Amino acid sequence: MRQLERKILWLSTWTIHNANHLRPSRDGLKVGGHQSSSASVSTLMTALYLHTLKPEDRVAVKPHASPVFHAIQYLLGRQTRENLERFRALGGAQSYPSRTKDADDVDFSTGSVGLGVAATLFASIVRDYVRLHGLTAPGVNAQGRMIAILGDAELDEGNIYEALLEGWKHDVQNLWWIVDYNRQSLDGVVNDALFHRIAGFFQTVDWKVVSLKFGKKLEAAGRGPGGEALLDWIETCPNQLYSALTFKGGAAWRERLKLDLGGVAGLKSLLDSHNDASLAELMTNLGGHDFETILEAFAAADDDPTPHCFVAYTIKGHGLPLAGHRDNHAGLMNPSQLAIFQQLMGVPKGGEWDPLAGLDDPQAIQDFLPAAPFARRQSTPAAPIIDIPELPTPRGASLSTQEAFGKILFEIAREPTPLAQRIVTTSPDVTVSTNLSGWVNRRGVFNAVDRADTFQDEKVPSPQKWRMAPAGQHIELGIAEHNLFLLLSQLGLADKFWGERLFPIGTVYDPFINRGLDPLIYACYQGARFILVATPSGITLGPEGGAHQSINTPLIGMAQGGLSYFEPAYADELATIMSWGLRHMQAGDGGSIYLRLSTRELEQPKRELDRDFRQAIIDGGYWLRRPDPSAQLAIAYCGAVAPEVSAAVMQLMERYPHLGVLAVTSPDRLHAGWLAAQKARAGGDRGARAHVETLLADLPAGGAIVTVIDGHPATLSWLGGVRRHTIHPLGVQGFGQSGDLVDLFRVYGLDADAIAAAADEAIGRRLADRPIAD
Repeated sequence: MRQLERKILWLSTWTIHNANHLRPSRDGLKVGGHQSSSASVSTLMTALYLHTLKPEDRVAVKPHASPVFHAIQYLLGRQTRENLERFRALGGAQSYPSRTKDADDVDFSTGSVGLGVAATLFASIVRDYVRLHGLTAPGVNAQGRMIAILGDAELDEGNIYEALLEGWKHDVQNLWWIVDYNRQSLDGVVNDALFHRIAGFFQTVDWKVVSLKFGKKLEAAGRGPGGEALLDWIETCPNQLYSALTFKGGAAWRERLKLDLGGVAGLKSLLDSHNDASLAELMTNLGGHDFETILEAFAAADDDPTPHCFVAYTIKGHGLPLAGHRDNHAGLMNPSQLAIFQQLMGVPKGGEWDPLAGLDDPQAIQDFLPAAPFARRQSTPAAPIIDIPELPTPRGASLSTQEAFGKILFEIAREPTPLAQRIVTTSPDVTVSTNLSGWVNRRGVFNAVDRADTFQDEKVPSPQKWRMAPAGQHIELGIAEHNLFLLLSQLGLADKFWGERLFPIGTVYDPFINRGLDPLIYACYQGARFILVATPSGITLGPEGGAHQSINTPLIGMAQGGLSYFEPAYADELATIMSWGLRHMQAGDGGSIYLRLSTRELEQPKRELDRDFRQAIIDGGYWLRRPDPSAQLAIAYCGAVAPEVSAAVMQLMERYPHLGVLAVTSPDRLHAGWLAAQKARAGGDRGARAHVETLLADLPAGGAIVTVIDGHPATLSWLGGVRRHTIHPLGVQGFGQSGDLVDLFRVYGLDADAIAAAADEAIGRRLADRPIAD
């Protein structure tokens, strides 16, 4: 194992060096790569991947240890030299492990620190869910551990503690977090008392905390003359001093120990038994760099399902000339240092990429690697496609889109179809207020063991039936949006881990998407597939005021890759979008769906949707009232402002009898289609046309468009650029004021009078800008 650890340390260090010092730089930017952060975990990851991991285990790798991960995969034949040579370059091994960008076997994308760690906890919940529901492909093992290797500085991230509490509620098991406790972060050295706080946090939520503090050499020294005092000195040595002495080396260790422990019996003989090099080796023999210590700890936890936190004491830059220096986080070995290091590693010039160069027994390593348990991992089979019917439109003369959503799920829950069996819902304590109650009453709440609904048992009247059982299909969360999006990210990857697809649907208050934005981005970056139902939109929950109003969320929906944002006004639009969305989640080039819904009831149109009409809804919009060829004006609206638009049209008909009304169901899809068509034309496809270009071709050139949305006006203001129409965008740019919708729409300029005034302004500006004839 020691040979392999040295080889992995060399390959990770060389990969970074090659990217920064040997590969030509075309832009002059530093490539980076964290040689010291990689070195601190090289022993831990060697022990884990080449000894302890089973094929069914899944690992989130510390972001800055990406080069170590890629080096291990290279030795196992799962990574190419070409990708290592292109580390942090286009198409090469990624800066941080990425499920969607890396060629080797990445389980969890990491990079936004803390998120990959917490994701393993929610993956543990999902693992139990698919196992208890029997949703695993034949031959796929859903008993594996979820493991995170994390830097100690990642424990500063608040989402870690939100996740720990949720994990305690759900009694997570078979979960390991291995802390690379090198006590150095980006800007300096970590607080001395951090370990005690770490232990306390984890023990509070019933984790076992295992400290890997001293290696076997230090433990043996501790049993000899002067050894007890030496270990006590290390225990109380400030982190900054320990790091500084590590960097300075054996002579500095000797001088300091003589100064602090000169009167201790036996210390002189201990120091005299070591030269400077071996003394430095002894004083840095921490548990996180000692194979025997690591493997003993891992073996002791092997059959224990209790979640474990291993606090492995390490040295940042261990084995490198940068070890211990507080500025080593982004530091790089210079070519002279690398040449000396290469000589110490026994790697000949020209053999830097050779997997066997510098090894004492190359044949033994060649025989060992394929036999490592992790090397036997097989690819998860592709999940079968689930047939999705056209979902029927909920009945009701007047409905809100939130209510329609609840009715659609309630009907799906009626029958044990493959679709119904694979839907799993979740919500951060807003299940009832986001209309999930009907689904939950029919499908139950998931829990690993049966729990009674005491209100039902005591015959206390309640419309909510909170039966908790392994067969339940709703996962209830506390009020933490980070946890919602992390759980959705793991539910949305069930097919990649276990070969059977889930259809995760999460509900949240629309304004609180911002609270969980980082893990939402993370979920999309991982390639997870889910439906996010956010309600109520905009300021339509008027009396709530405060932070219960959202403005920027449409722009988030448009900006986030892998997420298609829709904002339907009517129930038939919503049913069409949900049908498409469930198919889109399964498509090779598909993604996740964001539905921005409302609690505002609207009178429902009586109409039949044919195939073309449904496609227009999916593509982003349709003419609710097609403009006449002589029209000067169109009003484009999105979502719950439809009644104000209708009232404004009644006012404007006398002045602009031929005006058009464009119902926008997805600003995101319209905008993405427009950009794609422009790109195609730039590439030579002169016939490419976007849906929005076809729609707006019906409004004569020189006409004006008023756009209306209960969100930021920039969501639709780009429509004026499609065919050079005059634009007057209306929307919401402030929030926090309580009131009814009549007052709020008047204050924010979304009522019928404001729309009519905007139309007159746009038409007047268009006429004023018209060139005067000679």
